[in-house]
Amino acid sequence: MRWENQSSVSEFLLLGLPIRPEQQGVFFALFLGMYLITVLGNLLIILLIRLDSRLHTPMYFFLSHLALTDASFSSVIVPRMLMDIHTNHKSIPYVGCISQIYFYILFASVDTFLLSVMAYDRYVAICHPLHYTTFMREELCVLLVAGCWFFSCAHALLHTLLLTHLMRTKNQSSVSEFLLLGLPIRPEQQGVFFALFLGMYLTTVLGNLLIILLIRLDSRLHTPMYFFLSHLAFTDASFSSVTVPKMLIDIHTNHKSIPYVGCISQMYFYVLFAYVDGLLLSVMAYDRYVAICHPLHYTTIMREELCVLLVTGCWIISCPHALLHTLLLVQLPFCADYSIPNFFCALTALLKLSCSDTSLNGLVIFIEGGLSVLLSVSAVLGSYIRIGATILKVPSTKGICKALSTCGSHLSVVFLYYGTLAMVYFFPSSNNSKIEDAIASVMYTVVTPMLNPFIYSLRNRDMKSALTILYRRGITFVK
Repeated sequence: MRWENQSSVSEFLLLGLPIRPEQQGVFFALFLGMYLITVLGNLLIILLIRLDSRLHTPMYFFLSHLALTDASFSSVIVPRMLMDIHTNHKSIPYVGCISQIYFYILFASVDTFLLSVMAYDRYVAICHPLHYTTFMREELCVLLVAGCWFFSCAHALLHTLLLTHLMRTKNQSSVSEFLLLGLPIRPEQQGVFFALFLGMYLTTVLGNLLIILLIRLDSRLHTPMYFFLSHLAFTDASFSSVTVPKMLIDIHTNHKSIPYVGCISQMYFYVLFAYVDGLLLSVMAYDRYVAICHPLHYTTIMREELCVLLVTGCWIISCPHALLHTLLLVQLPFCADYSIPNFFCALTALLKLSCSDTSLNGLVIFIEGGLSVLLSVSAVLGSYIRIGATILKVPSTKGICKALSTCGSHLSVVFLYYGTLAMVYFFPSSNNSKIEDAIASVMYTVVTPMLNPFIYSLRNRDMKSALTILYRRGITFVK
């Protein structure tokens, strides 16, 4: 399979609306007015809900997200249509067209899910008014909205990947599956390694779910720090679930092939959850900075709306980040060798299998990916530099111990996350060190998500106290 023999489409032609040339000015003004009303009207709804404390209820919380989705949904299509009417330039690049499809499906799906959630909210309010505040508590509302975005991302990605796979022309030799070579494990050692990785995976998932459960059940943990921690735990469990179950199946059955769509989907969610992890660590660093450097204004600054906005922003920013790398990858043809020397579909490994020029992909990874990591690391370093400067202004053993107890767990997770990330991507190993590469990948995808629950539960007094209370409740319930 060679690039020269591949007929690839670089752009599409949007025929647009059947508007006569003399009517273009009128229709342009009409659609521009409608678009501005849509965006400004929905932004006004969001602003009113944020400013008026009387509107801080589940119904208006869902309405604010619906308004954001409506404004975004309209922004996917209308600006491009207005530009086509005004300039009469109707072509759209391939990546732009696929991206427009993805976000069109994404926001349409979120809209549908939110309307369903709002219908459930009205049902509880009318049919169970006495239990409304108990049912529609803050945690459930946030979880429902996060679920809407999560399932919509997966829904939109599925259709986008299937479409890009179908759009390959008939004279292009397309790959249907890849072969994951996996870890260099001898046949007699497979049982031992299967039990080891299964135990680590169960520890990761159950440990992170236990953190989420403790935070939800203990009202003392209903603070911004633990709100972010619950989302970090969810992301870690999801991140590990992207790669480890497939690895366990491969070890157990020795069936190492993975379909093309499955491989691309795995790569997308791998990049997505890894990026959300990094952004959440930056947000948590900012939270610690406000708690230590501005303790008197902490509750004012880190209010509920800002916390929800920061977490939502992490997910919204991460989706196009992962989508960009995915769309650039699916345009590439692959050579006859479909073997991936790893236990999951890594972006860098897939690029090495391509027959065409991957300089654009490498440039995007270097600039966009490097800039993203740089901004996240800078946010963490900047926050802790300010924290250190604040502590040194009034040096005392009590203040240092308090700062360490507040930031120790987060700092440990930051060093573990970026340390393994650097080991995998920024410190290239020698040509004959596949075992070292495998160990580095296992450290990043399996060990790091597993250690996070232990770090937060063993180093954090509040988490240990909540765990003790939950244990006592369990013993009392059994008796």
